[in-house]
Amino acid sequence: MKVTTPFVLLVRFYQTAISPFTPASCRFEPTCSTYMIQALQTHGLFYGGYLGIKRILSCHPWGRTGYDPVPEKKCSHKH
Repeated sequence: MKVTTPFVLLVRFYQTAISPFTPASCRFEPTCSTYMIQALQTHGLFYGGYLGIKRILSCHPWGRTGYDPVPEKKCSHKH
């Protein structure tokens, strides 16, 4: 089991058990919860978690809006 699995499951719980009962308010595509899962799966617990929390904190009426995908993982080739 990956170290990110419990956090992904927590977000999935939110998506199925809590989110359907709250008004749709995310200003971004993909939604903040989907972004968090993708960030954790792509970048791991620390950087992915940082990206997800940063995204959630920017999702407010005075923030930006629109398409905002998770950045791709940078290659770390050593020469």
